[in-house]
Amino acid sequence: MLDIAADLHRWCEQGRPFAVATVVAVGGSSPREPGAALAVDADGTAVGSVSGGCVEGAVYDLCQQVLESGKPVLERFGHSDDDAFAVGLTCGGVIDIFVQRVDPAADLTFVTGLAAAVAGEAAAVARVVQGPEGLPGRGLLVRADGTYEGTLGDPELDRTAVGETRALLDAGRTATVSVRCGEPLTLLVEASVPPPRMLVFGAIDFAAALVRIGRFLGYAVTVCDARPVFATAARFPDADEVVVDWPHRYFDRTAVDGRTVVCVLTHDAKFDVPLLERALRLPLAYVGAMGSRRTHEDRLARLRAAGVTELELACLHSPIGLDLGARTPEETALSIAAEITAHRRGGSGVPLTGAHTPIHHAPAA
Repeated sequence: MLDIAADLHRWCEQGRPFAVATVVAVGGSSPREPGAALAVDADGTAVGSVSGGCVEGAVYDLCQQVLESGKPVLERFGHSDDDAFAVGLTCGGVIDIFVQRVDPAADLTFVTGLAAAVAGEAAAVARVVQGPEGLPGRGLLVRADGTYEGTLGDPELDRTAVGETRALLDAGRTATVSVRCGEPLTLLVEASVPPPRMLVFGAIDFAAALVRIGRFLGYAVTVCDARPVFATAARFPDADEVVVDWPHRYFDRTAVDGRTVVCVLTHDAKFDVPLLERALRLPLAYVGAMGSRRTHEDRLARLRAAGVTELELACLHSPIGLDLGARTPEETALSIAAEITAHRRGGSGVPLTGAHTPIHHAPAA
Protein backbone atom coordinates (compact mmCIF):
# COMPACT_ATOMS: atom_id res chain seq x y z
CA MET A 1 0.00 0.00 0.00
CA LEU A 2 2.83 2.39 0.80
CA ASP A 3 4.02 2.12 -2.80
CA ILE A 4 1.04 4.32 -3.73
CA ALA A 5 1.06 6.39 -0.52
CA ALA A 6 1.28 9.73 -2.35
CA ASP A 7 -1.91 9.07 -4.34
CA LEU A 8 -3.78 7.72 -1.31
CA HIS A 9 -2.66 10.62 0.86
CA ARG A 10 -4.00 13.06 -1.73
CA TRP A 11 -7.34 11.23 -1.75
CA CYS A 12 -7.43 11.43 2.05
CA GLU A 13 -6.77 15.17 1.98
CA GLN A 14 -9.68 15.50 -0.44
CA GLY A 15 -11.90 13.41 1.85
CA ARG A 16 -12.43 10.72 -0.80
CA PRO A 17 -13.24 7.23 0.57
CA PHE A 18 -11.59 4.36 -1.26
CA ALA A 19 -10.93 0.64 -1.14
CA VAL A 20 -7.35 -0.56 -1.18
CA ALA A 21 -6.28 -4.07 -2.18
CA THR A 22 -2.87 -5.07 -0.83
CA VAL A 23 -0.74 -8.11 -1.61
CA VAL A 24 -0.37 -9.98 1.67
CA ALA A 25 1.52 -13.11 0.62
CA VAL A 26 2.99 -14.53 -2.56
CA GLY A 27 4.03 -17.96 -3.77
CA GLY A 28 5.72 -19.27 -6.88
CA SER A 29 6.51 -16.87 -9.69
CA SER A 30 4.12 -14.08 -8.74
CA PRO A 31 5.19 -10.69 -10.15
CA ARG A 32 4.64 -8.37 -7.15
CA GLU A 33 5.81 -8.52 -3.55
CA PRO A 34 3.81 -8.15 -0.32
CA GLY A 35 2.77 -4.53 0.10
CA ALA A 36 1.99 -3.89 -3.58
CA ALA A 37 -1.44 -2.32 -3.82
CA LEU A 38 -4.31 -1.28 -6.07
CA ALA A 39 -6.82 1.32 -4.84
CA VAL A 40 -10.19 2.37 -6.24
CA ASP A 41 -12.20 5.42 -5.17
CA ALA A 42 -15.96 6.00 -5.32
CA ASP A 43 -15.68 7.48 -8.82
CA GLY A 44 -14.01 4.33 -10.11
CA THR A 45 -10.55 5.89 -10.43
CA ALA A 46 -7.80 3.31 -9.90
CA VAL A 47 -4.13 3.67 -8.93
CA GLY A 48 -1.46 1.03 -8.41
CA SER A 49 -1.13 -2.62 -9.34
CA VAL A 50 -1.13 -5.97 -7.55
CA SER A 51 -0.09 -8.39 -10.27
CA GLY A 52 1.30 -6.59 -13.29
CA GLY A 53 -2.00 -7.07 -15.11
CA CYS A 54 -2.99 -10.72 -14.53
CA VAL A 55 -5.81 -10.21 -12.01
CA GLU A 56 -6.22 -6.44 -11.99
CA GLY A 57 -9.76 -6.60 -13.40
CA ALA A 58 -10.98 -9.03 -10.76
CA VAL A 59 -9.30 -7.07 -7.96
CA TYR A 60 -10.80 -3.83 -9.29
CA ASP A 61 -14.28 -5.41 -9.05
CA LEU A 62 -13.48 -6.69 -5.57
CA CYS A 63 -12.47 -3.18 -4.49
CA GLN A 64 -15.78 -1.80 -5.72
CA GLN A 65 -17.67 -4.48 -3.76
CA VAL A 66 -15.75 -3.72 -0.56
CA LEU A 67 -16.16 0.02 -1.09
CA GLU A 68 -19.92 -0.52 -1.14
CA SER A 69 -20.19 -3.12 1.64
CA GLY A 70 -17.46 -1.82 3.94
CA LYS A 71 -16.56 -5.40 4.87
CA PRO A 72 -12.86 -6.41 4.49
CA VAL A 73 -12.06 -9.41 2.29
CA LEU A 74 -9.03 -11.72 2.05
CA GLU A 75 -8.93 -13.39 -1.37
CA ARG A 76 -6.49 -15.87 -2.94
CA PHE A 77 -5.66 -15.90 -6.65
CA GLY A 78 -3.85 -18.89 -8.12
CA HIS A 79 -2.88 -19.99 -11.61
CA SER A 80 -5.44 -20.20 -14.44
CA ASP A 81 -3.72 -22.65 -16.80
CA ASP A 82 -6.47 -25.29 -16.63
CA ASP A 83 -9.33 -22.95 -17.45
CA ALA A 84 -9.06 -20.38 -20.22
CA PHE A 85 -11.82 -18.31 -18.63
CA ALA A 86 -10.50 -18.42 -15.06
CA VAL A 87 -9.19 -15.31 -13.37
CA GLY A 88 -5.69 -16.05 -12.18
CA LEU A 89 -1.96 -15.74 -12.66
CA THR A 90 -0.72 -17.15 -15.95
CA CYS A 91 2.79 -17.30 -14.46
CA GLY A 92 1.68 -20.10 -12.13
CA GLY A 93 2.14 -18.12 -8.93
CA VAL A 94 -0.25 -17.55 -6.03
CA ILE A 95 -1.08 -14.25 -4.30
CA ASP A 96 -3.23 -13.48 -1.28
CA ILE A 97 -4.87 -10.05 -1.45
CA PHE A 98 -6.52 -8.17 1.40
CA VAL A 99 -9.09 -5.53 0.51
CA GLN A 100 -10.51 -2.95 2.92
CA ARG A 101 -12.45 0.30 2.77
CA VAL A 102 -10.81 3.47 4.06
CA ASP A 103 -12.82 6.50 5.17
CA PRO A 104 -10.43 9.43 5.72
CA ALA A 105 -12.61 11.05 8.36
CA ALA A 106 -12.79 7.88 10.46
CA ASP A 107 -9.60 5.92 9.77
CA LEU A 108 -7.19 8.45 11.26
CA THR A 109 -4.44 5.93 12.01
CA PHE A 110 -4.45 4.88 8.38
CA VAL A 111 -4.34 8.50 7.22
CA THR A 112 -1.46 9.34 9.57
CA GLY A 113 0.51 6.36 8.30
CA LEU A 114 0.13 7.53 4.72
CA ALA A 115 1.26 11.03 5.72
CA ALA A 116 4.34 9.59 7.43
CA ALA A 117 5.22 7.59 4.32
CA VAL A 118 4.85 10.62 2.07
CA ALA A 119 7.04 12.68 4.41
CA GLY A 120 9.76 10.00 4.33
CA GLU A 121 9.50 9.31 8.05
CA ALA A 122 10.46 6.00 9.59
CA ALA A 123 7.13 4.42 10.54
CA ALA A 124 5.15 1.24 9.93
CA VAL A 125 1.47 0.47 9.46
CA ALA A 126 0.32 -2.87 10.88
CA ARG A 127 -3.11 -4.13 9.83
CA VAL A 128 -5.00 -7.26 10.82
CA VAL A 129 -5.65 -9.18 7.61
CA GLN A 130 -6.90 -12.41 9.15
CA GLY A 131 -8.38 -13.01 12.56
CA PRO A 132 -11.53 -12.99 14.69
CA GLU A 133 -14.65 -11.16 13.53
CA GLY A 134 -14.30 -7.42 13.85
CA LEU A 135 -10.49 -7.31 13.82
CA PRO A 136 -9.61 -7.52 10.09
CA GLY A 137 -8.87 -4.02 8.85
CA ARG A 138 -7.96 -2.62 12.27
CA GLY A 139 -4.47 -1.22 12.49
CA LEU A 140 -1.66 0.48 14.32
CA LEU A 141 0.87 3.11 13.29
CA VAL A 142 4.24 2.42 14.93
CA ARG A 143 7.11 4.91 14.89
CA ALA A 144 10.84 4.25 15.20
CA ASP A 145 10.91 5.35 18.85
CA GLY A 146 8.28 2.75 19.77
CA THR A 147 5.37 5.14 20.17
CA TYR A 148 2.20 4.12 18.39
CA GLU A 149 -1.28 5.26 17.45
CA GLY A 150 -4.45 3.21 17.16
CA THR A 151 -5.45 -0.02 18.86
CA LEU A 152 -6.39 -3.57 18.02
CA GLY A 153 -8.81 -3.57 20.92
CA ASP A 154 -6.68 -5.20 23.60
CA PRO A 155 -3.65 -3.66 25.40
CA GLU A 156 -1.73 -6.94 25.52
CA LEU A 157 -2.36 -7.56 21.83
CA ASP A 158 -1.24 -4.00 21.07
CA ARG A 159 2.04 -4.55 22.92
CA THR A 160 2.71 -7.78 21.06
CA ALA A 161 1.85 -6.24 17.70
CA VAL A 162 4.01 -3.17 18.38
CA GLY A 163 7.00 -5.38 19.23
CA GLU A 164 6.66 -7.40 16.01
CA THR A 165 6.12 -4.25 13.97
CA ARG A 166 9.16 -2.47 15.39
CA ALA A 167 11.37 -5.42 14.47
CA LEU A 168 10.27 -5.19 10.83
CA LEU A 169 10.53 -1.39 10.87
CA ASP A 170 14.12 -1.59 12.12
CA ALA A 171 14.90 -3.89 9.18
CA GLY A 172 12.94 -1.72 6.73
CA ARG A 173 10.87 -4.73 5.68
CA THR A 174 7.27 -5.39 4.71
CA ALA A 175 5.94 -8.82 5.72
CA THR A 176 3.17 -10.72 7.46
CA VAL A 177 3.55 -11.94 11.04
CA SER A 178 1.40 -14.24 13.13
CA VAL A 179 0.58 -13.16 16.68
CA ARG A 180 -1.58 -14.71 19.35
CA CYS A 181 -3.58 -13.12 22.11
CA GLY A 182 -6.36 -15.63 22.68
CA GLU A 183 -7.14 -16.48 19.07
CA PRO A 184 -4.36 -16.33 16.45
CA LEU A 185 -4.36 -13.54 13.91
CA THR A 186 -2.20 -12.37 11.01
CA LEU A 187 -0.78 -8.87 10.68
CA LEU A 188 0.49 -7.25 7.51
CA VAL A 189 3.28 -4.87 8.49
CA GLU A 190 4.31 -2.28 5.90
CA ALA A 191 7.44 -0.36 6.80
CA SER A 192 8.10 3.12 5.50
CA VAL A 193 11.72 4.18 5.83
CA PRO A 194 13.79 6.92 4.18
CA PRO A 195 15.24 5.76 0.85
CA PRO A 196 18.53 3.83 1.06
CA ARG A 197 21.68 5.78 0.33
CA MET A 198 24.06 5.36 -2.59
CA LEU A 199 27.44 7.00 -1.97
CA VAL A 200 29.38 7.52 -5.19
CA PHE A 201 33.03 8.49 -4.71
CA GLY A 202 34.77 9.97 -7.73
CA ALA A 203 33.24 12.79 -9.78
CA ILE A 204 33.85 11.24 -13.20
CA ASP A 205 31.64 10.67 -16.25
CA PHE A 206 30.86 7.12 -15.10
CA ALA A 207 29.60 8.60 -11.84
CA ALA A 208 27.11 10.83 -13.68
CA ALA A 209 25.55 7.78 -15.35
CA LEU A 210 25.53 5.84 -12.06
CA VAL A 211 23.79 8.73 -10.31
CA ARG A 212 20.97 8.63 -12.86
CA ILE A 213 20.41 4.90 -12.55
CA GLY A 214 20.76 5.07 -8.76
CA ARG A 215 17.95 7.63 -8.58
CA PHE A 216 15.88 5.45 -10.92
CA LEU A 217 16.30 2.51 -8.51
CA GLY A 218 15.10 4.62 -5.59
CA TYR A 219 18.37 5.53 -3.87
CA ALA A 220 19.21 8.90 -2.35
CA VAL A 221 22.50 9.54 -4.15
CA THR A 222 25.51 11.49 -2.92
CA VAL A 223 28.57 12.23 -5.04
CA CYS A 224 31.81 12.98 -3.19
CA ASP A 225 35.19 14.03 -4.58
CA ALA A 226 38.07 16.01 -3.10
CA ARG A 227 38.50 18.02 -6.31
CA PRO A 228 36.17 21.06 -6.34
CA VAL A 229 36.56 21.62 -10.07
CA PHE A 230 34.88 18.25 -10.76
CA ALA A 231 32.46 17.89 -7.82
CA THR A 232 29.84 20.44 -8.83
CA ALA A 233 26.06 20.42 -8.87
CA ALA A 234 26.14 21.47 -12.52
CA ARG A 235 27.97 18.27 -13.48
CA PHE A 236 25.66 16.08 -11.36
CA PRO A 237 22.18 17.62 -11.55
CA ASP A 238 20.51 14.31 -10.68
CA ALA A 239 22.41 13.84 -7.40
CA ASP A 240 20.66 14.57 -4.13
CA GLU A 241 23.93 15.90 -2.73
CA VAL A 242 27.37 16.82 -4.11
CA VAL A 243 30.17 17.02 -1.55
CA VAL A 244 33.69 18.38 -1.89
CA ASP A 245 35.85 16.53 0.62
CA TRP A 246 38.31 13.69 0.89
CA PRO A 247 36.25 10.49 0.62
CA HIS A 248 37.30 8.97 3.95
CA ARG A 249 36.68 12.23 5.83
CA TYR A 250 33.18 12.54 4.42
CA PHE A 251 32.50 8.86 5.10
CA ASP A 252 33.50 9.32 8.76
CA ARG A 253 30.94 12.08 9.29
CA THR A 254 27.96 10.88 7.26
CA ALA A 255 25.21 8.46 8.33
CA VAL A 256 25.25 4.95 6.86
CA ASP A 257 23.31 1.78 7.65
CA GLY A 258 22.77 -1.77 6.47
CA ARG A 259 21.02 -0.56 3.30
CA THR A 260 23.78 1.82 2.20
CA VAL A 261 25.55 1.18 -1.11
CA VAL A 262 29.13 2.45 -1.60
CA CYS A 263 30.57 2.75 -5.11
CA VAL A 264 34.23 3.81 -5.30
CA LEU A 265 35.03 5.01 -8.81
CA THR A 266 38.22 7.01 -8.17
CA HIS A 267 40.66 4.05 -8.71
CA ASP A 268 43.35 6.12 -7.02
CA ALA A 269 44.99 4.52 -3.99
CA LYS A 270 45.30 7.74 -1.97
CA PHE A 271 41.51 8.11 -2.13
CA ASP A 272 40.43 4.46 -2.26
CA VAL A 273 42.41 2.79 0.51
CA PRO A 274 41.50 5.03 3.49
CA LEU A 275 37.85 4.95 2.40
CA LEU A 276 37.63 1.19 1.79
CA GLU A 277 39.50 0.50 5.03
CA ARG A 278 36.55 2.07 6.83
CA ALA A 279 33.69 0.88 4.60
CA LEU A 280 34.69 -2.78 4.63
CA ARG A 281 34.56 -2.86 8.43
CA LEU A 282 30.90 -1.86 8.51
CA PRO A 283 27.81 -4.01 7.73
CA LEU A 284 26.84 -2.12 4.57
CA ALA A 285 24.60 -3.46 1.79
CA TYR A 286 27.28 -3.28 -0.89
CA VAL A 287 30.82 -2.00 -1.36
CA GLY A 288 32.29 -1.92 -4.87
CA ALA A 289 35.42 -0.38 -6.35
CA MET A 290 36.30 0.40 -9.96
CA GLY A 291 39.64 -0.41 -11.56
CA SER A 292 41.57 -2.86 -13.70
CA ARG A 293 42.55 -6.25 -12.35
CA ARG A 294 46.08 -4.90 -11.77
CA THR A 295 44.60 -1.97 -9.82
CA HIS A 296 42.48 -4.43 -7.88
CA GLU A 297 45.47 -6.56 -6.85
CA ASP A 298 47.45 -3.47 -5.82
CA ARG A 299 44.45 -2.22 -3.85
CA LEU A 300 44.11 -5.55 -2.03
CA ALA A 301 47.79 -5.48 -1.06
CA ARG A 302 47.46 -1.96 0.32
CA LEU A 303 44.31 -2.86 2.26
CA ARG A 304 45.99 -5.92 3.77
CA ALA A 305 48.92 -3.74 4.81
CA ALA A 306 46.39 -1.39 6.46
CA GLY A 307 45.08 -4.29 8.54
CA VAL A 308 41.92 -5.22 6.62
CA THR A 309 41.19 -8.93 7.16
CA GLU A 310 40.51 -11.53 4.47
CA LEU A 311 36.94 -11.84 5.72
CA GLU A 312 36.45 -8.10 5.28
CA LEU A 313 38.11 -8.15 1.85
CA ALA A 314 35.66 -10.86 0.77
CA CYS A 315 32.90 -8.22 1.00
CA LEU A 316 34.56 -6.05 -1.68
CA HIS A 317 33.07 -6.20 -5.18
CA SER A 318 36.05 -5.41 -7.37
CA PRO A 319 36.42 -4.92 -10.25
CA ILE A 320 32.96 -3.43 -9.78
CA GLY A 321 29.92 -4.64 -11.74
CA LEU A 322 28.75 -7.71 -13.66
CA ASP A 323 30.41 -8.89 -16.87
CA LEU A 324 28.20 -7.25 -19.50
CA GLY A 325 31.02 -6.25 -21.80
CA ALA A 326 30.26 -2.65 -20.82
CA ARG A 327 32.29 0.20 -22.31
CA THR A 328 30.27 3.43 -22.19
CA PRO A 329 29.46 5.21 -18.91
CA GLU A 330 25.80 4.21 -19.27
CA GLU A 331 26.65 0.55 -19.91
CA THR A 332 29.06 0.56 -16.98
CA ALA A 333 26.42 2.10 -14.71
CA LEU A 334 24.01 -0.64 -15.81
CA SER A 335 26.64 -3.27 -14.99
CA ILE A 336 27.13 -1.83 -11.50
CA ALA A 337 23.39 -1.48 -10.87
CA ALA A 338 22.84 -5.06 -12.02
CA GLU A 339 25.42 -6.35 -9.54
CA ILE A 340 23.92 -4.29 -6.71
CA THR A 341 20.45 -5.65 -7.52
CA ALA A 342 21.66 -9.24 -7.77
CA HIS A 343 23.48 -8.92 -4.44
CA ARG A 344 20.45 -7.33 -2.79
CA ARG A 345 17.92 -9.82 -4.13
CA GLY A 346 20.05 -12.96 -4.04
CA GLY A 347 20.25 -13.35 -7.81
CA SER A 348 22.99 -15.30 -9.56
CA GLY A 349 23.65 -12.84 -12.37
CA VAL A 350 23.47 -15.62 -14.99
CA PRO A 351 21.07 -15.44 -17.97
CA LEU A 352 17.58 -16.77 -17.21
CA THR A 353 17.49 -18.52 -20.59
CA GLY A 354 18.30 -22.17 -19.96
CA ALA A 355 18.87 -21.60 -16.24
CA HIS A 356 17.11 -23.55 -13.50
CA THR A 357 17.12 -20.71 -10.99
CA PRO A 358 14.05 -18.85 -9.66
CA ILE A 359 12.99 -15.76 -11.60
CA HIS A 360 11.87 -14.02 -8.40
CA HIS A 361 13.89 -14.62 -5.23
CA ALA A 362 12.57 -14.37 -1.70
CA PRO A 363 13.36 -10.98 -0.11
CA ALA A 364 16.58 -10.99 1.87
CA ALA A 365 16.20 -10.72 5.63
